[in-house]
Amino acid sequence: MLNGNYAPNRLTSACKPTLEGAESTIAVGRQVPVGRVRLDLPGAFGRRHVLPPLLDLTRAYPKLDLSIMFSERTVDILSEGTDLAVRIGELRDDPGLSARRLGSQRLVVCASPEYLDRYGAPEEPAGLLRRDCIVGMRSDRRPTWLLMSKDGATVSHGVNGRHEFSDGQAMVDAVLAGGGLSQLPTWLIGEHLKSGQLVQVLTEFAGAEMPIHAVWPTSRYLKPKVRILIDALVQTAKQEGSGFRTPW
Repeated sequence: MLNGNYAPNRLTSACKPTLEGAESTIAVGRQVPVGRVRLDLPGAFGRRHVLPPLLDLTRAYPKLDLSIMFSERTVDILSEGTDLAVRIGELRDDPGLSARRLGSQRLVVCASPEYLDRYGAPEEPAGLLRRDCIVGMRSDRRPTWLLMSKDGATVSHGVNGRHEFSDGQAMVDAVLAGGGLSQLPTWLIGEHLKSGQLVQVLTEFAGAEMPIHAVWPTSRYLKPKVRILIDALVQTAKQEGSGFRTPW
C-alpha cells in the first residue's frame, strides 16, 4: 500500500496516503543530484504550483537539468520514459509505479454573471444535462463532474459538454466570456470568485475533492536527481497557499 515513504509501493485508489512522518532529504556534499529528469505535469497547475520550486532546485544544483511536458493527458510513465509525474485524480492500481500523496484540490461549479443573467442558475445536478458545460478533453468516456450528495458521498454526474478544452486556463477564459458552466478547482478561480467575475452555483452539492500525487517508476534505488524533486514537492505541498491545500 502507499505508506508515504520512498520504497516501491503499488498504486491503488483505495489507499489514503498522507504527508505525516519525517521527510528524507539529500545531505549537502553527498549524493548531489546530477543529470536530466523527465517530468510530466498537469498544464495550469504544473505551471503555477509545481514549476517554481523545481526551478529553485536547478539554481541550487547547476548540474540538475529538467525536461518538462505540460499536458492534461495521463502519460504512460513506463513506456514513455518519464522519471516523475504529478497527477490529479484517483490513481489506478499499477505494480510498476510508486506514489506519494501531496494534497488535494477542491472543485466548485461556476459561471459568469452574464451567463446566469441569460439562462439562470441550475437548481439540481440533473439540470447540467440541459446546459452549456465547459469540460476538459476526454476521449474515453462521457464527461462527468464530481458532486456531493445530500448524505455526504461523492458521486459522478453526467453533464452536457458543449465546449472541450485541454487546458485549465482556457476553460477559465471560456467561462469568464459567458460560454457556459464549468467545474473548476478553487486554486484556479479563487480570485475570480472573490471579485465577482465568476459566481458559484449548486453550492449545496459542492465540496468534492481530487487527490494530487507525485508518481514515479518503482525501483529499489531511487536516484538522487529524482528523490530531491519529490522532497521539494512534499515540502512545497506543506506550505500555506501552495495550491496543494484547498484554500476554502
